[in-house]
Amino acid sequence: MPTEIALLSELVAIPSVSGAEESVARFLEETARKAGLDVVRDDASVTIRLDGKATGPTLALISHLDVVPPGEGWTRDPFVPEIEGDRLYGRGSGDAKASVAAMTLAAADVAGRLSAGRLLVIFGFGEETRHTTMPIAVGRAGAIDAAVVGEPTNLEAAVAQRGLMMADLVARGDQRHAGYAQDGKFTNAITALALDLARLDGIVAERAHPILGVTTVTPTMLSGGVSRNVTPPLAKAVLDVRSTPAWPHDELARALKSRLTGEVIITSDRLVPCETPPGSRLLDAARAVRPALRTFGSPTCSDWVFVRHADAIKCGPGTSRRSHTPDEYVDLPEVTAARAFYAALAKEYLG
Repeated sequence: MPTEIALLSELVAIPSVSGAEESVARFLEETARKAGLDVVRDDASVTIRLDGKATGPTLALISHLDVVPPGEGWTRDPFVPEIEGDRLYGRGSGDAKASVAAMTLAAADVAGRLSAGRLLVIFGFGEETRHTTMPIAVGRAGAIDAAVVGEPTNLEAAVAQRGLMMADLVARGDQRHAGYAQDGKFTNAITALALDLARLDGIVAERAHPILGVTTVTPTMLSGGVSRNVTPPLAKAVLDVRSTPAWPHDELARALKSRLTGEVIITSDRLVPCETPPGSRLLDAARAVRPALRTFGSPTCSDWVFVRHADAIKCGPGTSRRSHTPDEYVDLPEVTAARAFYAALAKEYLG
């Protein structure tokens, strides 16, 4: 059985940009089989299953096999893993192949040693896109009582995660020759949009989450205008709305529509916010095996949304701020610690 560092190096060396995960999925399936694990690879995931000696709850360790494209700015080949000191460089090293390597070998470490219940290790495809397969994989897995989402958190526990809602804010106006703008009343769509944009700061700030704070509404793209000498009949802004559990998405959409003059068109609301339930038995187990565990609120989305009804935390090796960047890297001591943590947590929770 390879070390977690050796396995991570092999995973990074297999390019798996979203939509092209087949090679890495086959490799991981073969690795799991060589370790004597019960593994199934299909169109939605690579899933490892371990049964305990008695009936009990199901714990899932979930992560993803795809990575974002390398992009520009690298000082090394993004798909040739390089170890310098305690760091391993390469695309996907932290997000999230470090979690994948640690979870796979943790499963091998506890095989045949679980007192009760079931351990699932689920690696999905396409997580970095809107076409993630995790909801299909989770649906096929059956009931899941608790889940650990493997994403870069420096091996601390995210107990709340922001959601993401995307919206178009559309202002409409009157098209005319700009030279006659002073003649009579009319609406300039750009001006109308600007007035709405000025209202966005703190527009839904009355509901603050105790960990994540307030929901933010950020304009990220603007479009409008017909020609340089024509008043625009339409102007549009794309709004990036980072929600918290304090604002269910349906209520948030109604609030924005009632507080803005322009038309608010919700274009995506599937990535709802998540949080670990009060009195979490999983979090208690995590603290039992890692007493120095720190909890925090995560600003980034993940496949947690698809196991949000379970008792769940987000926890994995790597630094989120290095995700998607040139010269992405992971600190290797965290990868080794993650393998031990996942194995100990599985035995504790399923004990």
